[in-house]
Amino acid sequence: MSGPAPSHLQPSPPPTARVAPPEERRRRLSRPVAFASLAVVFVLFMAASSAPSPLYVVYQQEWHFSATTLTTVFAVYVLGMIGALLVLGALSDHLGRRPVLLSAIALEAVSMVLFLTAGNVGLLLTARFIQGIATGAAMTTLGAALSDLNPAHAPHRAGLVTGTAPTFGLGLGSLGCGLLIEYGPHPTRLVYVLLLLALVVAGALLSALPETSLRRPGAARSLQPRLRIAPHLRADLLSLVPILIASWALGGLYLSLGPSVAVGLFGLSSHVVGGLVVTLLTGPAFVTALALRGWPVGRTLAVSATLLLVGTAVALTGVEEHSLTAAALGTAIAGVGFGGSALASFGTLARIARPAERSELLSVAFVISYLAFSIPAVIAGIAATHAGLQDTFVTYAATVAALCALALLAQRLRATRTPATGGVPQA
Repeated sequence: MSGPAPSHLQPSPPPTARVAPPEERRRRLSRPVAFASLAVVFVLFMAASSAPSPLYVVYQQEWHFSATTLTTVFAVYVLGMIGALLVLGALSDHLGRRPVLLSAIALEAVSMVLFLTAGNVGLLLTARFIQGIATGAAMTTLGAALSDLNPAHAPHRAGLVTGTAPTFGLGLGSLGCGLLIEYGPHPTRLVYVLLLLALVVAGALLSALPETSLRRPGAARSLQPRLRIAPHLRADLLSLVPILIASWALGGLYLSLGPSVAVGLFGLSSHVVGGLVVTLLTGPAFVTALALRGWPVGRTLAVSATLLLVGTAVALTGVEEHSLTAAALGTAIAGVGFGGSALASFGTLARIARPAERSELLSVAFVISYLAFSIPAVIAGIAATHAGLQDTFVTYAATVAALCALALLAQRLRATRTPATGGVPQA
């Protein structure tokens, strides 16, 4: 699963507007239209990132590669994204939002062309890596631009969009691709053609985006990757690490091996079902993030960790007993826990950090999350090649359940030493 820009979950004051020439002012989008356009582009990037998931089974059947290779294809995307988050995260603060966003769209379009022409695993790996870089660069800049254009009457709307667009886009992309594979022509091509056309429209739209960040020196220096946490924040981040790892590791399992489990263990040949596997997790996550945004974060974390544990256990039982109903129900319950834990975790980190500390703290949290998203999935792919899908899924799910139990204990210990907190800000 892809996620929001680390430094912009909380809106920041808009920078001083620069004076634009009359011809530029005429071609600019209004602030409300620009904000809505950025939200749609955010969803587009996330949908594109999950679109290959239902196709992994198709590629595997056509090119006869192992589950290890399959999860490696998944992991190189996350590698590119983490690299972009670390290196390119602050670039738009120096060059401006629009140039970086247009460059990210161009790079994403290159990856779509590579997907279209891919005839082997090597090109598929290259396409996913480039897509990861493009998505990482876009996420940080989209979050910044949304915060810059945040409407005054809804000061937390940018944070809500950056918090919910990833799960909505991931579900939309996987389900939409599944439908196209099952009912459309050219199953390994059509989805990329449509995404490429959407990127062209997005590029044309964002070329009229009002620039909200003045150019300033230091662009080269900003490319130096850096991870640092203020000492007084380390204990709070440490208490959230179990739930971050548990939820994102589960997401990585579903996006990489979920469609293969549906085909290999339950005999579901429909590619729509392959897309639904991901949507069953990310759909409830999106709805939950919207529904629980006013809850106190402590309660949200406790409930989310519990539901993540229960949902994983039910899905595990479904796989062991070959019960499709139990597996689907467990996935949906775990999705509720996934959405609530993401909302509360990053809401907590954004709240406890001072403005000057927020970017660094959330960057570290997202690196932890994306590593949990990819590394266990690769290990699962290797295990599935040697031990089989069922044993791998059972072991993986049991590990996630144990991490959920550890997360509950960590939150209980944290609650005993921390006063009650308020709710997550509403949009």
